[in-house]
Amino acid sequence: MMEWVWIAAVSLAAGISASMGLGGGFVLLVYLTAIAGVPQLEAQWMNLIFFLPIGGLALWMHLKNRLVEKRVLLPAILCGLLGAALGCWLAGFLEGALLSKIFAGFLAAVGVKEVLQLGGKKENSGAKPPNGNEEPKP
Repeated sequence: MMEWVWIAAVSLAAGISASMGLGGGFVLLVYLTAIAGVPQLEAQWMNLIFFLPIGGLALWMHLKNRLVEKRVLLPAILCGLLGAALGCWLAGFLEGALLSKIFAGFLAAVGVKEVLQLGGKKENSGAKPPNGNEEPKP
C-alpha cells in the first residue's frame, strides 16, 4: 500500500512541475531509476508517455492565457517530435549503463548552466502578459 502512495506522490509532483516547465521529467526519471529500479531506457520511455498528456494540458493552458507565439508552434512541435524520435532510436543502440552516464552528464551540464545564470538577467521570450499590455500589472 505504501508503495502506491509513493508512486502517486511522485506522479503528482512530476505532473505539477512538468506543467509549469520545472522539469517534471527529471523527478520521474530519478524516481524510476534510483528508487524503483527501472532500467534507464524503460524509464525514458515511461517518461515520454507520461509527458504527452501533461504537455498537452500545459499547452492548452498557455494558449488560453495567450502565452504562446502561434507562428512558431508548428515548427517547434515538429522539431520536438523529430528530436524525441531520433533520441529514442539512438538510445536503443546504447547499453543502459552508458545511457545512464550520458543522462547524468547532461543533467550536470544543465545544472551548472543554471547555477551560472542565477545572478544573471532572464531573457524575455517576447510573449505579452495575459492582460495584453507591455508591462505586467503590479
